[in-house]
Amino acid sequence: MMVSARRKAALRLSVFAAAALHFPSPLRAEPRASSIDPSHTSIEFFVDAIGWPRTKGSFSSFSGRIAVDLSRPDESSVVLKVAAKSVDVGSRSFDDYLCGDAFFDISRYPEISFVSNRVEKLDEHHARVSGDLTLRGVTRPFAVDVAVEGAAGGEASRLRFRATGILHRLEFGMNAGFPAISNDVDLVISTEAEGGAT
Repeated sequence: MMVSARRKAALRLSVFAAAALHFPSPLRAEPRASSIDPSHTSIEFFVDAIGWPRTKGSFSSFSGRIAVDLSRPDESSVVLKVAAKSVDVGSRSFDDYLCGDAFFDISRYPEISFVSNRVEKLDEHHARVSGDLTLRGVTRPFAVDVAVEGAAGGEASRLRFRATGILHRLEFGMNAGFPAISNDVDLVISTEAEGGAT
């Protein structure tokens, strides 16, 4: 059976369209996702209290992934999971108190997590990352401002990030010590990742 040139062209177009649906274009490749490296990451917090010097603490056990696309920031994403029991404020007895039901209640809520849902580029070296923070079984919207260093144009390169934000602990049921202990908890997270899409 003879098939016209027009019919052949239509068949080729159909096959190409079907393939495009199943195989993403390299021009829209997903950004490279990197596991968060604990050796290049720090998670710190600072809390003020009446009659006491500012308390600094950190977490030593965490995991997650970060994907960065400098040309399309909205395609970037962050997932971070922190073991609440790894809190360290420089005092074993205070650490144990924070792990108890007055604060982190680690027997019921062992993990703190953050999952981004929006990355907004503010300028060449700053972005705002918004998402959902889950703490003590409560999930709330949360955002951090991120300073980006080490970018080499739009190409893949090792990037350094410093994220800062203010957590309002009362929103997560951490009422102990308020108002003598501040509701505001300053967070500072530093990490590294590969930039650019594969």
